[in-house]
Amino acid sequence: MPHLTLDYSANLEALCDVSKLCDHLRLAAISTGVLPLAGVRVRAFCATHVSIADGAEDNIYLDISVRLRAGRDIETRKAATKLIFEAAQEFLAPVIATHPIALSMEMRDIDPDLAPKLNTIRDHLKKD
Repeated sequence: MPHLTLDYSANLEALCDVSKLCDHLRLAAISTGVLPLAGVRVRAFCATHVSIADGAEDNIYLDISVRLRAGRDIETRKAATKLIFEAAQEFLAPVIATHPIALSMEMRDIDPDLAPKLNTIRDHLKKD
């Protein structure tokens, strides 16, 4: 598991393909080399009712939350956070250049004692 959850204002959808953003971040997470392919999940939730900063209707936000099973040291998590955040900035560069946007990210550990899981995706991944 790592879970990447995107929480964003609805006006972002007119400016970028959120589905492609999800895929871009999935690939970035995998490219870190420390987040397992079979566990990476990216999902996005649109907030249709928001009030941001000065209330201007063109203000945008995107918050990226990364939850992963505990056990990686802080330097590993910092490096992964940096890579994923930079991937988001890269994808959103045209939006960042032309619109007011608040982009944020947080990575946090999941306590394995309190988070049972079942994942058979590994059993079904294509073998090359």
